[in-house]
Amino acid sequence: MNIGIISRKHSESIVHNGTRKQSALGIFFEKSIVARRVLLFIAILGMCMLIGDGILTPAISVLSAMDGVRGPFPSVSKSLVEALSAVVLVVLFMLQKYGTSRVSFLFSPIMGAWTFCTPIVGIYSIIKYYPSIFKAISPHYIVQFFWNNGKEGWLLLGGTVLCITGSEALFADLGHFNRRSIQIAFLFTIYPSLVLTYAGQTAYLINNPNDHDDGFYKFVPTKIYWPIFIISTSAAIVASQSLISATFSVIKQSVVLDYFPRVKVVHTSPNKEGEVYSPEVNYILMILCVAVILIFEDGKDIGNAFGSRATNLPVMFSGVVVILVMLITTILLTLVMIIIWRTPPYLVGLYFTVFFVMEGVYVSAVFTKIPEGGWIPFAISLILAFIMFGWIYGRQRKIEYELTYKITLDRLGKLLSDPSVQRVPGLCFFYTNIQDGLTPILGHYIKNMKSLHKVTVFTTLRYLLVPKVAPHERIIVNKLGIRGVYGCVIQYGYADPLSLEGDDIVRQVIESLQEHILKDLGRQPSNPSEVQGQIAELQEARDVGVVHVRGKTRFYIGKNCGWFDRTMLAFYEVLHSNCRSALPALGVPLTQRIEVGMLYEA
Repeated sequence: MNIGIISRKHSESIVHNGTRKQSALGIFFEKSIVARRVLLFIAILGMCMLIGDGILTPAISVLSAMDGVRGPFPSVSKSLVEALSAVVLVVLFMLQKYGTSRVSFLFSPIMGAWTFCTPIVGIYSIIKYYPSIFKAISPHYIVQFFWNNGKEGWLLLGGTVLCITGSEALFADLGHFNRRSIQIAFLFTIYPSLVLTYAGQTAYLINNPNDHDDGFYKFVPTKIYWPIFIISTSAAIVASQSLISATFSVIKQSVVLDYFPRVKVVHTSPNKEGEVYSPEVNYILMILCVAVILIFEDGKDIGNAFGSRATNLPVMFSGVVVILVMLITTILLTLVMIIIWRTPPYLVGLYFTVFFVMEGVYVSAVFTKIPEGGWIPFAISLILAFIMFGWIYGRQRKIEYELTYKITLDRLGKLLSDPSVQRVPGLCFFYTNIQDGLTPILGHYIKNMKSLHKVTVFTTLRYLLVPKVAPHERIIVNKLGIRGVYGCVIQYGYADPLSLEGDDIVRQVIESLQEHILKDLGRQPSNPSEVQGQIAELQEARDVGVVHVRGKTRFYIGKNCGWFDRTMLAFYEVLHSNCRSALPALGVPLTQRIEVGMLYEA
């Protein structure tokens, strides 16, 4: 099923799955443009909250771990701890350009030491302080806790959200490992380790309730304090790396889907698609992470280890986005189950009731802390979501315009038959985003320039989700039925270098066209002299000169546009004018580039 999200023109673009009857919910989204836009914004908001978590979690994780220095040395000031944390974060972000693979050989030993040592300390603490701590697993005590504490117990739920922080980034590991290995690692190492560690902390805090501000480092025995400090700090850095990698992965996928303004994305591994790096995103994350530490240097308990009090800033920061991401995921998956999978209603109801109620209670508890600082990640997520929504809306409107006013081959033939239109010498690469037809910019170009090069190649760039495209599949050419006019698709994978020189691309396309013309000679009767003439035209056009033409379009927002279109399209124009161009990635020399401006009527 495919529901047009943005446009009213696509409100009837539902493709029925076989002969099965369409669900009432699907019909509702089909008929309501507002509902589709709200659904899109919610999905984008959930994704942006993960990015917001990637901004805050590294700062909180590293700062919390580094605060362990103050245990043996209480005289160490918070300012020094914050400065050291900022330095660690800067170094971490500066190393991102080398890729995860370069340093990943350290990750397994560090996390192995963490998952082995902390539960051992937890077991020691359980035996020493409160061997009966596992009674807390019984639902009886959960009910009793809320029965006795009422509203206060509900508010304290916000302090437990950090126990599951990081689980929303598990999907990023799919770029590095398969699903089965992640399941095995979580069930047999991570989960038991966390349960034993938290149980040990709780056992200690039962006997030392005044140490709740720093429950982790206080329950570590003095003799192994420094080894645990080194391991915990290293583990915090590795955990921060996972959120940073997740952010890069989200941005990369969004750029590929044309859901985010174009930024530079570098694949740091030739074999793994998930290992990517974006310089612009990296430095923005670094600045924001350091700013969180420095701006809130006097914030309440920001230097504390991940405590359980609902009043500390780590909970307010990470808790809001973590639990909202999970709630949004539950809502979206429920819609998928109803509209696409056609899951039986009782199973949908069972799934939605259990997870929505459980996550909804946590959301309500965390939301009470938004005025105290939880608004920061929420605000960051809203800003990012608005940027993505504006970009998607503008791109979809452009695609609609191009498909509506595309130039067909018949229309191109009529334009070229005009006596005032000349075929000038040279080779022109005319870039277009649509493959079923030609960009409207072509008609605008011919009408105003009154010319078209003798050899014109309409070129489309296509990104494929494979590491490398085979050389014989990289360039696909075909004749468009008009002399000297050809179509060309340049395909590339995520590990293919696109920093080729413009002359190299021209050479490859010319060779592909020559081979295509010769193959046509073998497949169907043709005049050999005419074929040789076409091949000679290609070489002659290249010798005369090569030019690369791309459109530079803008929206003309007329008086008939509503306030929504005015706002979103004006915002899109700001984004579009400040993002990277797609053409420089091919290494086209500046002297060969021509940009044709055109106004698209909104």
